[in-house]
Amino acid sequence: MAVAALAESAPLAGHPKTRSLRAVRTWLYILAALVVAMIAVGGATRLTGSGLSITEWKPVTGAIPPLTEQAWLAEFEKYRQIPQYELMNKGMSLSEFKFIYAWEWGHRQLGRLIGFVFFLPLLWFWARGAIKGKLVLTLVAIGALGGLQGAIGWIMVASGLEPGMTAVAPIKLALHLTVASVILACLVWVAAGLKDPEEIPNEGNIGRFAPRFLVGLVLLQIALGGLVAGSKAGLTYNTWPLMDGAFVPPGSALFVVKPWIENFVDNVVLVQFNHRMVAYAIVAFALWHAWSLRRQAPASKASRRSTALAGLTLAQMALGIVTLLFVVPLWAGLAHQVFAMAVLGMAVAHARVSGLTKAA
Repeated sequence: MAVAALAESAPLAGHPKTRSLRAVRTWLYILAALVVAMIAVGGATRLTGSGLSITEWKPVTGAIPPLTEQAWLAEFEKYRQIPQYELMNKGMSLSEFKFIYAWEWGHRQLGRLIGFVFFLPLLWFWARGAIKGKLVLTLVAIGALGGLQGAIGWIMVASGLEPGMTAVAPIKLALHLTVASVILACLVWVAAGLKDPEEIPNEGNIGRFAPRFLVGLVLLQIALGGLVAGSKAGLTYNTWPLMDGAFVPPGSALFVVKPWIENFVDNVVLVQFNHRMVAYAIVAFALWHAWSLRRQAPASKASRRSTALAGLTLAQMALGIVTLLFVVPLWAGLAHQVFAMAVLGMAVAHARVSGLTKAA
C-alpha cells in the first residue's frame, strides 16, 4: 500500500520527512477523535428524540441557528407540521423545542467542523509534499465518503418526516452509523500505517487474517446495533441471558413477519437476537485470537494488543448487558455506542500494525 511505501521511504526519526509523517498521523488521529465525538452526539440526538427537530437540509445557511424570537417561532412551526410532533410531542413548549433543536444543530455543526478539519490540513499537507501519490487519493476518497455521509444523514432524517412516521427508518439509521464507523476505521487504518521503519516491531509472521476478520465482525455488530437502535429493540426483552425464557427464541417468534427477509430489520425479536449472537461470536473469537498469539509470540506487542482487545470486547459485552437490563438509559446507551468505537479503533489498529509486522 501507499502508506507502507511512504513509511519505508522515511529515513531517520529526526528527518523533516519523518516529522511531516508524524504530523499527518497526528492530524488523522485528531480527525478520528472528532468522528467518535460526532457519533456520540448523534447517539445523544437519537436518545433524546431530537433528530427530527430540524426539518430542512441547508448545508451552508443551516450553520446559522435562529437568532430572533420570530425565527425560533418559524422553526417551531415547521416542526409542528411533522408526524412526530402530532403523534408524540403535541403541546411541546418553545423552550422544550429549543432543547431538542440544540442537539440536532450541534450534531450538524460538528459535521461541518470535521469537514474543515479534514480538507484544510489535507490541502496544506499536499502543498508541502507531506502526502503524495496513492496516499492523497486514499485521503480524498475518505473525504468523499464523509460528504456522502452527510447526504445519507439527510436521507435518514427525511425518512422520519414521512406521513405516519415518528422516527427515522431503522435501516437508514443503521446505514448512517455504519458509514460513520467505516470512516473512523479508514482514518485509523491509514494513521496506524504511517510508521517509521524503526517503529515497526519485528514480531515475525503472526498472520493477518484473524485481526482483519475481527474488524469485519465488529463492523457487522455495529450495523446490527444500528438496527437495534432504530427499531428500539433494546426496549424489549430486557433480560439476560434468556429472551422471554429461552436462550434461542422459537422460530415462530424470530420469523413472524412476511416476507421472512423483513424480519432482519422489522422484527425486534430477531434484531435483538442477532445482536446478542454476534456479540458472543466477537468475544469468543477475540479470546481465541489472544490465546493463540500468547502461545505463538507470548512476549510480543501483538500478543499484548490482542489481549487488550479481548478485554475491550468483554467490557463492551458487559456494558451492552447493563444497557439492556436497565432499559437503555441515556448514559448507558451513549457509553455502549462510544465504547463500540473504541473496540473498532483498537481492532483496526491491531489489524493494520499486524499487517506491517508481517511485511517487515
